[in-house]
Amino acid sequence: MNITTSIRRLSILFIVLFIAASAGLVYWQVVVAQQVSTNPSMTLSRHCLPDSTPKRGNIYDRNGVLLAYSEPIPVNTNNPNVDKLCVYQRVYTHPSMASVLGYYVSPVFCAISPYCEAGIEKQYDDYLSGRVGFTGLNNTYNQLLHQPPVGDNIYLTIDVRIQDIVYKDFSEEAPSVGLNDVFKTDRGSVIVTDPHTGQILAMVSSPFYDPNRIASGDLDYLQSLLSNPEQPLLNRAINDCYAPGSSYKTLTLMAALDSGKFTLDSPFYNDHDPAHMQAIGPVRLGAGDTTETFGPTGNNITGYTFNFPVNLIYGYTHSDNIIFAQVGANTGPATWLDYNHAFFVNKQIPFDLPVSVSTVTPQQKLCASTPSPETPLSVVQLAENSYGQGVDFVTPLQMSLFDDAAANNGQLMRPTLIDKIEDSSKSVLKSFTATVLDNPISQTTAAEVRDSMYGVVSCGSGSLTRVQLSYPYSRWSVIGKTGTAQVNSTGLTPAQSWFITAAPYVYQSNSLPAITITAMKENGGEGAYANGPMLRDIYQSIFTQVLTNVQQPPPPDPNFCFNTNLLQR
Repeated sequence: MNITTSIRRLSILFIVLFIAASAGLVYWQVVVAQQVSTNPSMTLSRHCLPDSTPKRGNIYDRNGVLLAYSEPIPVNTNNPNVDKLCVYQRVYTHPSMASVLGYYVSPVFCAISPYCEAGIEKQYDDYLSGRVGFTGLNNTYNQLLHQPPVGDNIYLTIDVRIQDIVYKDFSEEAPSVGLNDVFKTDRGSVIVTDPHTGQILAMVSSPFYDPNRIASGDLDYLQSLLSNPEQPLLNRAINDCYAPGSSYKTLTLMAALDSGKFTLDSPFYNDHDPAHMQAIGPVRLGAGDTTETFGPTGNNITGYTFNFPVNLIYGYTHSDNIIFAQVGANTGPATWLDYNHAFFVNKQIPFDLPVSVSTVTPQQKLCASTPSPETPLSVVQLAENSYGQGVDFVTPLQMSLFDDAAANNGQLMRPTLIDKIEDSSKSVLKSFTATVLDNPISQTTAAEVRDSMYGVVSCGSGSLTRVQLSYPYSRWSVIGKTGTAQVNSTGLTPAQSWFITAAPYVYQSNSLPAITITAMKENGGEGAYANGPMLRDIYQSIFTQVLTNVQQPPPPDPNFCFNTNLLQR
């Protein structure tokens, strides 16, 4: 026998065996490592290994305040839920952040429950778990050494000081007035934005929950949240939709002014002359068999208006539904819808978390995760939509976009929650800069809308004593638009309560508000009364405790409302 041939065959055999062994190691330690580590039939019957769960990255606010981190926990505690967590448990330092951060529990826990993560924890799980880019390559090496994967750190645009302020003030009661127009509710949301960058400074959704109890493996607590009819796990700011009420007159005003169909001085009469648009009505709108009479109910100006005609800014200030039904109908369905689309209505709003889709046409799927084909919008439906009833169904984030564009001279910035992502060595993996989404309205239109919002809080539905947002209750020159959206025709269910605002602003000036705040309370009743006192306190705290470089405006002209005819003597 040729010894050379035998050596060659033996060498080939060793090579084949080496390749097979290497392939097996690669398969079990790399290809299916995660499946093995999270397989409940394997993990729940053995001690937790260091690589069973990642040392998840931290989450910080914009100023580097620690919001979420992972800490080692003991195993074999004889607590079955704790033992399933394996090595690291997530810890949350600010209860106010629950609606944004969500929660996270270990992959082993996820094997027995589909509700293992939510919010930022879910959306950016690949980064936080260290599965992306060079971090992912490094963690492949760590797994071979049975070391825990190390995740990347995320910095948010949220200022937790502002977040805590909103969280604290949200549940404050409106003044007790002995009338049935304000109702106690713990459901709703508030969004605080820098309109010039699109950065979200605070986003609070209520009811609140404790993410630390979920992270600890408290299955009973999680089940109680899932079965709670108030849905505390729902982020109402971005994933629930509501009729917007009169706050949607802001979009109609934008469309009417920017398209040139109307001006702020366009007149509305009380003479029943069919050649004139009417302030009180009745007015019949529509065509053929599809018509509807609007007014006199809902005009909101009967009783204190003595001189006609009144103009469009007067109608916006005092929230006249009859005026805005005509404004929408005369602007036309195509034009009105075009301005909605420019603000991402019936589109997916670009954002760092999934946002439900707002709609203004009849839809089979309301508040869906993806846009649906639009259906035709009749003139009657448009008239109702134009003052925020009809088939308008929108998220608070959607309303915030209207507010932001007006405050930023017509330029709409991409709303942003993520500031930057860093690896454990502080190298920036991804940074986010201010991005312009669109210019849906002109600078002139934006200025006219701001002046109209100034009128609302100085002279109209936002100026009343019970609202407590105008001077001297607030010295920050807040502007805004109220909204009280009827839920059903019976009127037995309290209305949805809205107030979109910005501050500070000086009338007919080149100044732009520093921040916007969109407030919404579910079934809170009258929008101005339900939200006004809360907004007063929020603005005061933000500008005196956090954004202390914002200059307080001078007191307003005490005769402003009469000099501009936004109030009549």
